[in-house]
Formats: sequence, C-alpha cells, structure tokens
Amino acid sequence: MHCPKCGQQQISEETRFCSRCGFLLTGIAHLIENDGLIATGSGTFFAPNSPRRKGVLQGAFIFLLSFLIVPLAGILTVFLNIEPFLPAIAAIVLTVGGLLRVVYALMFESGSPGGKTLEESVIAASQNAIAGKKKAGELPAGHSVPASVYAPPPAAGHWRDTNDLVTPGSVTDNTTKLLTKEEERQ
Repeated sequence: MHCPKCGQQQISEETRFCSRCGFLLTGIAHLIENDGLIATGSGTFFAPNSPRRKGVLQGAFIFLLSFLIVPLAGILTVFLNIEPFLPAIAAIVLTVGGLLRVVYALMFESGSPGGKTLEESVIAASQNAIAGKKKAGELPAGHSVPASVYAPPPAAGHWRDTNDLVTPGSVTDNTTKLLTKEEERQ
C-alpha cells in the first residue's frame, strides 16, 4: 500500500500513519479492498443475517422454550408419579443454556453479514500458520551465514596476541613491549 498523499510505500497494511508525511491511513486499506467503495450502513451491531444476530435469536428461543418445556415436564412428572427431577433439569439446562448462547453470540461472533465466527477465525489462523503464510506486520525470515563461508584461521604462528588488541596506556609501555619481543627473538 502506498500513501495517497506523498506516495511512500508502507511496510504493512496495518500501518496507521504514513512514515514519511504522517497522513492518517486508518481506512485506506479497507477502501482499497473494496475497490474504492465506502461501505454504508452494514456496520451495525445486529446487522441482518449476521452470526451475532442469529446466535442471539437462537439463545432467546432456547430461553423462551423453557417456559413451554418445564411445565410440560412438570405435568408429565405428576402424571407418572415420579420425583420432580425432570422439570428441574429442564429448567436449568434450557434457562442457563439459552442465556449462555446469547452471551456467547454477543462476545465472540461477528456482527457483519457473512462474517466469521470465533471458531472459523481460529481455524483459519491455524491453517495459515501451518501453511506458513506471512501475516501483515510479521518480521521477515531470518538470514544466516553458514560457518563454512568463513575462512579458517591462518597457519600457526600468525596469531595475534590479545594484548596487542588493547591500545597501550603510554608510549613507553608500547616501546617496552616491542623491546621485549625483540629480545625474545634473538
């Protein structure tokens, strides 16, 4: 993506500001994806045919179903003259299940039509990771130089003394070392 103001190429589609001129790029990537068209009105919280709306409606249906099933289970319990565990279990499962379905839809499901649910997003992300696709904002692959490229050390006797790598403290120290080396060679 390039900045529309100065033409600077951006590193990532997720960049919020141009690195050269500081232009706000927040909606530019979305605009490019839609071929320059601005989406209108589909960003509501309960868009028609969205997974979130369907989940809330399912949860409400399950919750309201408890008002029908629990009394029927109670009547069945009285008719069969058994312990009233069936209405209790039905009340707990349907009431709590319906409320949990509503909460799940509100927290984890997409509000846009055709949007992905949490499970679909997780599965797609794991498939991308397995396939090795590069995501926006990801660092490039590491570059390493194999050890075989480096030359082996020169033949013995040409090694540098580690003391030679340190700058001498004074001129006399360096001269003294040189004189000591000359005496050793003779």
